[in-house]
Amino acid sequence: MPIVGLNVLSVVTLAVDTAMCGRLVDAEAALTALGFAGQLIFLLMVAMLGLTVGTVAFIARAHGAGTSERINHVLHQSILLTYVVSIAVAIVGNLGADIGMEWLGADATVRELGLGYLRPLLTFTVFFYLNMLFAAALRAVGNTMLPFMIALFSNLLNIVLNYGLILGRLGLPAMGVRGAAWGTVIAQAFAVILMVIILRSDVVHGVRARIHLAPIDHPLARDLFRVGGPAALDMLILNVAFLSVVGMLARVAQVTVAAHGIGLRIQSLAFVPGFGVSQAIGAMVGNALGAGDAPEAREVVRGGMILSTVIMTVLGLSIVFGAEPIIAIFDVDPATELGRYSILWMRILGWGMPVVGVHIALIGMLRGAGATNTSLMINIVGTVIIQVPLSWFLGFVVGWGAFGIWVALPISFVVRLGLGILAYRQGAWARTGATL
Repeated sequence: MPIVGLNVLSVVTLAVDTAMCGRLVDAEAALTALGFAGQLIFLLMVAMLGLTVGTVAFIARAHGAGTSERINHVLHQSILLTYVVSIAVAIVGNLGADIGMEWLGADATVRELGLGYLRPLLTFTVFFYLNMLFAAALRAVGNTMLPFMIALFSNLLNIVLNYGLILGRLGLPAMGVRGAAWGTVIAQAFAVILMVIILRSDVVHGVRARIHLAPIDHPLARDLFRVGGPAALDMLILNVAFLSVVGMLARVAQVTVAAHGIGLRIQSLAFVPGFGVSQAIGAMVGNALGAGDAPEAREVVRGGMILSTVIMTVLGLSIVFGAEPIIAIFDVDPATELGRYSILWMRILGWGMPVVGVHIALIGMLRGAGATNTSLMINIVGTVIIQVPLSWFLGFVVGWGAFGIWVALPISFVVRLGLGILAYRQGAWARTGATL
C-alpha cells in the first residue's frame, strides 16, 4: 500500500496544480499551457526512468542475495549518474523548450505561459530525479514506508506553496502558472535534503546514501543503462506518441489540448494503484530471482495481475460514470466545449483501464526481471505500429476528429496485452541469479 500511496502523491500535486490554475483569469490558456508543458517534461524524463529501472533491477537482486555492499555501491553510482543526467536535461530542456512547444502547435500566449512553467522545473530537475532514484532504490529493498512519508511531507508543502504562489495567497506573490513550478521545485529540494539526512544516519538497514563525487564505475554504468536503456527507449517511444497525439489534437482545436491535459491528470491519478502494483511486482520478482526462486516469481506475477486488473476495473468504471463531477473539480462546466471534450476523453480512458491493468502488471514483471528488451519490443509494436498510425487514420482519414485520435490508445493496449501474455508464457524472463 505505501507504493500505491507514493504514486498517488506523485500525481495528486499535478491534479491540484491544474485545479488551481483552472481558477486563474486566463484559465483556458493556463490549462492548455500545462497540457503542452507536461508532455515535454515526460519526454525529458526518459533517461532518468532508464536509470531507475536499472537501479531497481540490480539492487533488488543484490538484496535477494543478501549483499549490502553491492547495494550501496549500485546506489552511489546511480546517484552520480543522476547528477550527469540532470545537468544534460537542464541544458537540453531549456534550449529546446520553446521550439518544442512551437512544434506541438502552441500559440504565442500559451507558449509564454508554458515556458514560465517549464524553465524552473528543468533548471532544478536534479531534485525531482533524486527523489525518483531514492524511492526506487528503497522499493527494491522492500522499504516503501520511508519514501511514502517523505513524499507525504513534500506534497503537503508543495500544495501549500502552490496555493500561495499560483493565486497570491498566504502573503506570497501571485505568479500564476510559474508559481506552480516554483512551489514544486522548493518542495522537491526539501524532500531530497530530508531523505539524504535519514539515509546517512543508517536508519534503513544495509542502505546508506553517499552523495559525494567519486569516479564512475564504467562497467556498472554500462550495465545499468544496458538494463535500463530499453526502458528509457520504451518511455521515449511512448512520450513521442503522446506528443504526436497533442500535435494532432492541436490541429483539431486548441481546446482539445486543454481537455487532453485534464484527462491526463485524471489518468495519472487513476493509473497510480496499478502502477504501484506493477512496481511491487518488479521488486518482488527481482528479489525472488536473485534468491534463485523462479516459481515464487511466477506466483508473484499471477497474483499481481489479478490484483491490478480488479483495481483498474473499479477505477475505470468510476471514471466513466463520474466524469462530470470529476471535471467540476477543475472548475470546468460540462456544457462548454472544454467540458464536453474532457468528458469524452475521460470516458475513453475509463473503458480501457481493465486491459491496462493486466498490461502494466506484466510490464512490472519484465522490468523487475531485467527483461527490458522484451517490454521495449511490446511497446514498439503497440505504439509505433498500432497507436500513432491509427490515431491519424481515425482522426483525419475517417474524420472522427478528437474521438478517433483518443480511441486508438485503448485499442493499442489490447495488442500490448496479447504480447505481454505471450512473453509470460514463454518464460525467458525467469532467469535466476544475483546479477544480470
